This record gives sequence, C-alpha cells and structure tokens, in this order.
Amino acid sequence: MNKKVSNLQLDSNPILEKDLLDDKVGILDIKAKIDNEVNCDIEMQVVDRKNIEKRILFYWSKMYNMSIKEGEDYSTLEKGIVILISDYELESLKEIKKYITKWNIREEEYQKIILTDVMEIYIIELPKFEKYKENTKNNILNSWVKFINNPEVKDMKETNKEINKAKKVLEEISQDEHERYLAELRQKYIMDQKAIEDAGYDKGLKDGLERGINEQTKIIAKNMKKRDINIKVISEITGLSTKEIEEL
Repeated sequence: MNKKVSNLQLDSNPILEKDLLDDKVGILDIKAKIDNEVNCDIEMQVVDRKNIEKRILFYWSKMYNMSIKEGEDYSTLEKGIVILISDYELESLKEIKKYITKWNIREEEYQKIILTDVMEIYIIELPKFEKYKENTKNNILNSWVKFINNPEVKDMKETNKEINKAKKVLEEISQDEHERYLAELRQKYIMDQKAIEDAGYDKGLKDGLERGINEQTKIIAKNMKKRDINIKVISEITGLSTKEIEEL
C-alpha cells in the first residue's frame, strides 16, 4: 500500500480467563490511521469462526459509520480499509491461487470500474503463503508474512528495520510472565476450538454414514417385504425390529 501509518491503537481490553468463553482470545484487533485520513482495521483470525466474509463487512461498515459525526456532511466520511489475516484457508477463496486478495465494489460486467474507493478489503491467508508466495512480487509483504508465519526462524536475514523492530518487541513480550500466560491461554483456546471442530466433523461423518446405512437397510427390508418374505426372517437379516418392518 506504501502508505504511512500516523496512529496505531491495539485493543486495550484485558484478556482474562473468562474471555475463553467468547472468541476474543482468537482475534487480534488493531486499529490504525493512515496519512491521518484513512481508517484501517486489522483482524487476525486463528480459528475458522465461519461467516468471516460477513464479519469483515460488518467491521468495515462499523468503522465507516463511526467516521462521521452527527450534523456533518457525507463528504466527511473517511475511507476504511479492513485487513484480515487468517490462519486457515477461506472456503470461498479455494480457487484463488494467491495468498493475498484485494476486494472493492466493482461493476459486474465492467470489472475494471470501481464504484467508490472508500472501501478496501485485504485478505491474507497464511496457509497459502508457501504455495503462492512466488505469485506476489511485493518482497516487503512476503517478508512480513514469513515473519508472521514463523517469527522464531533464525535464518531470516531481514534488512527491513520495521521487521527487525517487530522481532525485538516480540522478544521483549516473550520475557513477560503475564504475556506468556496470555499466550498459553490463547494456545489452549485455539487447540480446544480445533478439537471441537474435528469432533464435530467426525460425529457428523459418523452420523451421516449411520443414517445412510439405515436408509439403505430399510429399502432392502421394504423390497423383501414386497416379495412376501417372512417378517421374522427379514428382521434377522436386516437387524430391524418387526415393528419397523411392519411400518414400511
């Protein structure tokens, strides 16, 4: 984007153990002001909470709405940029072979024409980085994403002073006992959420298979019943109760 950040604000809400009950620990929220006129909201999502596309539109609309005060003209509305950094691939972007995408409001047939530049949404999918980093010519962005993916890599000989500064700040934070505790809570939250998702998937797969087998069994029993095969025999073969077979 090649813009100067004039103001930076972290979400100042303290993270407590009770926050594990919501998704706050799974999100890093950063507000930034660019060139004193553009509002920027940076979201980091480590767990797929679903409906993220709707959520980032909500983030943008909220930020855009807050840029105007009662009694002011619409011309005072400030441009809003949302940057989503996700630690998972978005299902809706599976076919896009690059790790960063930029979104605007465009005309359906004349896609080069943007209705307005007040909205920009950037989505960075970290798992796609290694596969598609060569498709992105922005070396600075590649370096930042490499750092975000694994800040502990020792062979990152970065000359970018901002990245080196970020490394130093991260090292200082890692020495803080309270920050380490929060990091442990976040990691526990992430692991628990993924375990729940995996369990849900496995249960759904198991339930689906069981329903499919049960329906197939009923079809077989129904066909056997049409051929006047004894209900007790059908029950012994299919495992269905005589009542279930009679109701077919």
